[in-house]
Parts: sequence; C-alpha cells; structure tokens
Amino acid sequence: MEIVLVWAQDRSGAIGRRGAIPWHVPEDMAHFREVTGDGAVIMGRKTWDSLPERFRPLPGRRNVVLTRSPGFVAAGAEVVDGLAAAFDLVGGTASVIGGGEIYRAAMAHATGLHVTEIDTDVDDADAFAPTIDPEIWQAVTTTDWRRSRTGTHYRFLEYRRAVR
Repeated sequence: MEIVLVWAQDRSGAIGRRGAIPWHVPEDMAHFREVTGDGAVIMGRKTWDSLPERFRPLPGRRNVVLTRSPGFVAAGAEVVDGLAAAFDLVGGTASVIGGGEIYRAAMAHATGLHVTEIDTDVDDADAFAPTIDPEIWQAVTTTDWRRSRTGTHYRFLEYRRAVR
C-alpha cells in the first residue's frame, strides 16, 4: 500500500485557520490536483466541510471521509469511522489530504509526503502539519522558491520514508 500525505504549510507548519486555507496560491492547487491524480483521497470531516460545494466530492477521485459522527452523510463520498477502515476501503494507493489530526494519525503509515512550503506566517493559525523527522524522512525533491501569480513565494518538497 502506498500512502502519501499532501499538504501546504507556512514557515511554522500552519496549514489552516478557522476551517480554511489561509493563503491563495493557484499553482499549489494545480500541484495538488497533479499529485492526487485520479486515485483515492482520504480526509477528515472538517476538511470535507471546508471544500467549496462545487468541488465536493473532489472530481475524478475516490473521496473517503473520516468522521466519528454516526450517520454523517457526505454526498458523493464514502464515509468511514477511522483511518484503518479508510485504508481497508481503498486497498491500494491513497493520498491523505487533511486535516492536522488525520495527518498525525496517518504519518506512521505514510510512504511519502508532498509538502508545499508557503513563505508566510499565518496569524491565529489553528491547524498544523505534523513534524517531519529527518531521521525518518528523506527529501528526494526540493524545487527552488517560486513566485505565485498572486505574489506569494512557495516551493515543493517531496519526501520518502528512509526508515521503516
């Protein structure tokens, strides 16, 4: 099984504020679509809720939503009550796309990470990426810093698990 975690973070590891992504970098959204491809995406209920309705479910991908709320319905997605159930359901390659609690739980199972670093500091952030332990993760690709058409600087990093 190949489990890849995909997120964007600011300089301090912030990934969200009040249920939303606190920056606008269209190039990162394009990268996200490319990385997640047409496979399964696993996300928590809060991440599902944060997606604009016109993008729910994420098109061209199998959407799996984790929640502890019995009876929760996510139109166009499959709903499960835990990470193990999500992995069993997809049975193969999957991208975990948030949020912070789901990333931390999935980190031990991940084979790769796709991280976009956003050159900013988010005030009042309330969701954070997991720590990337250099003893466990090896950066295999790091792009140069780029400037988004919105003016924000960003870069892409890809990590592979070095230690199992």
